[in-house]
Amino acid sequence: MKLLSGVATLALVAGTPALAQTAPETGDAPAPTAQPAPRSGQVYTKADFVRYAPKNAYDMLSQVPGFTIRDSEQLRGLGQATGNVLFNGQRPSSKSDDLGTLLSRIPADNVERIEILDGATLDIPGLSGQVANIVFRADNFSGQFSWKPQFRAHYTDPLLTRGDVSVSGRTGAIEYEIGLNNDNSARSGAGGETLITNGAGALVERRYDVWDTHYDTPKLSGKVTWDGPGSSVGHANAHYQLIHDHYLEKGERTSPGLPERFRVFRQQSDSWNYELGGDYEFALGPGRLKAIGLRRLSHEPYFEQSRVSFADGSTDIGDRFTQTGDLGETIARGEYTWKMLGGDWQLSGEAAFNTLDNVAGLFTLDPSGEFVEIPFPEGTGGVSEDRYEGLLSFGHKITDTLSFQIVGGAEHSTISQTGANGLTRSFFRPKGTLSFAWTPSPDFDASLKIRRRVLQLSFYDFLARAFLNDGNANAGNNDLRPQQDWSYEAEINKKWGPWGSSKLRLIYRDVEDFVDVIPVAGGESVGNIPKSWAAAVVLTNTINLDPAGIKGMKIDTDFVYQKSSLRDPFTGETRQWSGFTDTQASIALRHDIPESNWAWGAEANYSHNQPNYRSNSVDHVWEGPVFASAFVENKDVFGLTVRAQIGNVLNARSRRERVTYAGLRGATPIQTIESRDRLIGPVFSFSVRGTF
Repeated sequence: MKLLSGVATLALVAGTPALAQTAPETGDAPAPTAQPAPRSGQVYTKADFVRYAPKNAYDMLSQVPGFTIRDSEQLRGLGQATGNVLFNGQRPSSKSDDLGTLLSRIPADNVERIEILDGATLDIPGLSGQVANIVFRADNFSGQFSWKPQFRAHYTDPLLTRGDVSVSGRTGAIEYEIGLNNDNSARSGAGGETLITNGAGALVERRYDVWDTHYDTPKLSGKVTWDGPGSSVGHANAHYQLIHDHYLEKGERTSPGLPERFRVFRQQSDSWNYELGGDYEFALGPGRLKAIGLRRLSHEPYFEQSRVSFADGSTDIGDRFTQTGDLGETIARGEYTWKMLGGDWQLSGEAAFNTLDNVAGLFTLDPSGEFVEIPFPEGTGGVSEDRYEGLLSFGHKITDTLSFQIVGGAEHSTISQTGANGLTRSFFRPKGTLSFAWTPSPDFDASLKIRRRVLQLSFYDFLARAFLNDGNANAGNNDLRPQQDWSYEAEINKKWGPWGSSKLRLIYRDVEDFVDVIPVAGGESVGNIPKSWAAAVVLTNTINLDPAGIKGMKIDTDFVYQKSSLRDPFTGETRQWSGFTDTQASIALRHDIPESNWAWGAEANYSHNQPNYRSNSVDHVWEGPVFASAFVENKDVFGLTVRAQIGNVLNARSRRERVTYAGLRGATPIQTIESRDRLIGPVFSFSVRGTF
């Protein structure tokens, strides 16, 4: 589990001249400059973003100096607010839609202003640090679209299905948004050599593999807002999504003294999911009551198969693993908010019901060429959790510059499993948050948040499963518990006037029941490690170069350093978390050229992660070390914004270093050392964005 995650998209661009447009949409327009907000904070309007020719609220918010969009944490149920974006002062009642999707459905013309506020000063429990409030209203019908094809030089087909289209408008008291989005689609691939040696360094096997993926996630979603009688307001959200995820790997393998082998490995998951949700808020007595409901369901069939044939005509060998899971979640939540004793109060209650029904199968290829099922009862079963939560919060402004918010309560949950070794357990866990916000001047603010968190589990981890591509398997573990931690987070923001801004975040988490692979009866499985910790330092800067005489240019930098620690459940050694990203660094330059519609830019990103650990292996998989890209953009090609890009210009590779042992890792001799080096190649992208 990572404290933070970052994804770099890196690219170059070309274009042809377009007709000139009005000067404000060039680098001559000033960089975004905040004005005092209605509440303690800053405010930006559309006029502050004209140099970027934004099409929607996402385009605007992503250019706010020093602000980074953070999606809600994957905690249990809806709970307290954890994201850092509000919509007309309200947190979204949808759980499955990411903030980028919600923001991209709001046309830029509908945005009245963007307020950057300190979360602890608001009457929404759980918020702290910088929070963006998007104030918007749709008065007329409008629409927007984008198409973002991508072409890779090697190993995979062109991506032609990436894009989105959305419309919004108002009819009387009803405001609506409807969108079809496939922005998360991808075509990926890599190919190259893998060398496997034994512990003495002698070559055991030489492989040449090529893989590619086809991934599409079309989602139809919508939202309706009703301005009801008086001050009441209601929202209804819905989405339906298909996910097509296909992976194919083909390889040739040679070993000294053995016949040549040909291997084909396939993974496939064609799933669907939906979510229905909504909320209704109205005045009641001295305060306001909000009722929230949500229902999610996901149907997730999964298939993987490995088959090896031999050049000398020997009988093929192979394995197959299948599972079909149906995941459901139902949430009912109520929040009552009122003012008393000079502060904001909220009493909330939530009931959440989660279920998984899973059927798994394991097969082997018999000499006749048919896959025959073998017993695998530990992979089939069901998991359910009934959870009830109650919280009371109080927020108060101590002085003109200092405020605090405190949230306290608890949850009670019952987890039940059916299938092999079924078990029912109940838990009672305290939860809460204490936040402080300090704003001594308009250009400086700081916040501190202390939380007691309980994270969500993947119900699949209770059940056994096989990983055919790596030759690994997890046994079932009915004793799995959700991770809990004490989380300490500090955030400091400093604005440098027209030069930009800086943000420093410090995070420390004292973790109980960390989820990792542990020894269990029958082998190894996902389980809990009693104690561990992690810490992070995150520094974000936006540097505007207008004051230096380079109009229209800015530089954004991000640096993340993280450290973690636990006692390995197999060896007893102290190590970092499996797969933990310990270092990230990125720098991005954008130049909106004065007196033109043109912009260009470049970006570079570095990331380093820890290996993954199992009982008999240490497995380090990464890409890089540095991804870099460049782009060229024209903001008025017959009213459209057109961008061309080239990514991976520094030839980042797909790498793997895996060490396996004859038995327990570190206590038995090394069995194999696997070194993989695969070519990714350049990635060419093109995008067209417009409104209607």
